[in-house]
Amino acid sequence: MADNISSKENSGQVSLLAVFPDLAPAADAIDQLRALGLSDDHMNVISGIPVTEAMLGRPAQWTNVPRLAGGGAALGFLAGAFLAFVTPYLYPVPIQVGRQAFIPGPPTVVVLFELTMLGMLLSTFLGVFLDSYFPNYRPMEYVKEISDGKIAIFFICPEESKDKFTKAMTALGAEKVEVAEVEHL
Repeated sequence: MADNISSKENSGQVSLLAVFPDLAPAADAIDQLRALGLSDDHMNVISGIPVTEAMLGRPAQWTNVPRLAGGGAALGFLAGAFLAFVTPYLYPVPIQVGRQAFIPGPPTVVVLFELTMLGMLLSTFLGVFLDSYFPNYRPMEYVKEISDGKIAIFFICPEESKDKFTKAMTALGAEKVEVAEVEHL
């Protein structure tokens, strides 16, 4: 069953979830929450559609995925260089095919390119997988209306200001504002 987020409530804070029908009122609500004194690290936007930070006026999220992709590309290139330039010398007797060069150019370019892209692809997938904390076995905040195209803003506010935040979100077009519950999905 669902449990209230007791650790936040016991510390004098309450977790609220405001559901909006569209993107524009949600963006206005984020601006209003900032005006009421909440920082961006106390807010989380939950959406069933891809919404960028710029659409909501939020700061860009920092991620390690580009670094991991670059590292994977470098490892892939090194693996391709090993296959193209080192493995021909591992045979006891070099294999010469006609008058072709011992390390031919066009096939070497193809091997280098393909292994560079393979390394980048695998490391990017791994980076996105790890950056999204997937799989996540802890309970998460979720509202069933998200699947219907609505946008929710999960935020943590002082418990004594709960009514002020609820009225502000309702005035901006929130369909409902309620205490957030944690559910196992």
